[in-house]
Amino acid sequence: MSSSPAPSVGPGGGPRFLVVGCGGIGGIVAAHLFEQGHDVVALTKNPIIADAINANGFVVRGDSAPGQVRGHAVTSLPRGGAKFDFVLLCTQPPQVEDAARNAIAFLSNEGVMVCFQNGLCEERVAKIAGADRTIGAIVAWGASMVDPGVYDRTSGGGFAIGKLDGSADPRLDVLARALEAVGPVAMTANLRGARWSKLAINCAISSLGTLGGDRLGVLMRSRHVRRLALEIMTEVVLVARAYAIKLEKVSGTLDLDWIALTPTERVATGSAGLVAKHALLLAVGARYRRLRSSMLAAIERGRAPAVDFLNGEVSSRGQDVGIATPINTAIREEILAIAAGRSKSSHVSLRAFFERTRKLTNAPVSVEPEATVEAQPLPSELGVAILDAPVAEPPASAPALRFPPLSAPPPGPKIEAAPDEGSLVAVAPLGASTVEAAPLASSLEPVGAGPGAGAPSVAALAAAPSPPEKEPG
Repeated sequence: MSSSPAPSVGPGGGPRFLVVGCGGIGGIVAAHLFEQGHDVVALTKNPIIADAINANGFVVRGDSAPGQVRGHAVTSLPRGGAKFDFVLLCTQPPQVEDAARNAIAFLSNEGVMVCFQNGLCEERVAKIAGADRTIGAIVAWGASMVDPGVYDRTSGGGFAIGKLDGSADPRLDVLARALEAVGPVAMTANLRGARWSKLAINCAISSLGTLGGDRLGVLMRSRHVRRLALEIMTEVVLVARAYAIKLEKVSGTLDLDWIALTPTERVATGSAGLVAKHALLLAVGARYRRLRSSMLAAIERGRAPAVDFLNGEVSSRGQDVGIATPINTAIREEILAIAAGRSKSSHVSLRAFFERTRKLTNAPVSVEPEATVEAQPLPSELGVAILDAPVAEPPASAPALRFPPLSAPPPGPKIEAAPDEGSLVAVAPLGASTVEAAPLASSLEPVGAGPGAGAPSVAALAAAPSPPEKEPG
């Protein structure tokens, strides 16, 4: 049992909440808390947003939206008022530390700060508020602010919440009850593992979307983009392993240990394991085809992209433990060049980046021209030729990188064509003799067994709930 104190009781009979940041996530969280009658203060530095909320309330549209909710927002906090039991940090990652420093004086002695950002922000906030006063909330839904005070929730979903040390805490229970108005809440005793798994996904999706300047569905049709995504995620997994972090499956389904390329797959010109991994990313792109990079949106608004909290974080951590992260390091530089106006987002830029980075890894040098793959529906005849086209051998002079030992993949599956265009190729556990085509309506569940084994059914992934417009959280 945790010895952490329970939160105090506010004037309304419950805990007091301060929501810092009224963008897509913060605005919707605040709206639901106001709707439920909680004691809430919404804080934004933008007076235009505050004026809109104070005049019209929070206007929320989309999935499970409460509609128009009466509430108010402020641009500053008066000194000497009642303190808050929960400070919900809903800013972008580059602003989270300043937000925590500015809010710490308003946090009660028993209160906690809650990080809703992508990346590993809990560790940064813990240095300001203390580890026992820091909670992580991993957001599994998407939202955007379409106009000041007007919010569009683009997908359903909830939260996974926990503490860095994995301990139980009565304040987690109180927070979970409040957040259930927004979506289902799961407790995690492995916040670090869940954060690192989501970091791997965010590093690939957000950075490639920024460099390519397009939505995920279009980008994932290209084999070189999928290859880069696999390389980016693999580097994150290797760094996480060096820190002895046990990765959690994303949404209980996507297994990053399985997705990570083995040493053999890093230099192979084709294999059953690569076919399965490319097929999975192809299905992810089809399902989440509307997703757009939040870093790209930040650059378009003239704001700093959060790349140092994603790919930059991985590069820095990798350097500390001696793990090479050449792709994450290189794409960080590309994104900073785009933000500074020295480069532009485009498919051409993304392809050129792929070609340039072949010399940084032991990966194949190039790929042949690719067949066009429609995002929806996917053709039933997808096979090795499209998913993993032959490539040239890597140069003999390619530098050797340090990679922790990985087990070799078991014998790969045989691919069978789907019976009609309403199906996608499903991926069975590696080692199974046959891969059957599955209908789009099949259930989403992981297959395979053992550490590092098993991918979710690709057809089932395509039947998952509607995707967000941009990566959540």
